[in-house]
Amino acid sequence: MKRPSVRQRLKSALGSWADSGDQEVRDLRESFAPSGLVSIEEAPERERVRLTGTLRTVTLRPRGGVPAIEADLWDGTGVITLVWLGRRRIVGIDPGRSVTVEGRIGVRETHRIMYNPRYELTA
Repeated sequence: MKRPSVRQRLKSALGSWADSGDQEVRDLRESFAPSGLVSIEEAPERERVRLTGTLRTVTLRPRGGVPAIEADLWDGTGVITLVWLGRRRIVGIDPGRSVTVEGRIGVRETHRIMYNPRYELTA
């Protein structure tokens, strides 16, 4: 029996990795679709919206000498940056955590951003 080449094994491994990422996107979309929440991609700017997704990154990034926590929320359709001003840490706001947020979306340069959103930690 012929053993697969390194290139074939790598291609197979990358293919299964991509499939698992696609499955995660499908799972995220299915989790918020029935609840009537809007996807990040479809959320209108400057209107109050509720979004849900998974936090990808959480960093402490001071703004004008004031502490601020920044987190990227991903729902499978897009990413939005959440910023809590005046905070150094929020218990439960960690990478990989699922959250539902509520607030108004603005745009800074070309990035969508939501300042001081209300948040609810989800399972």
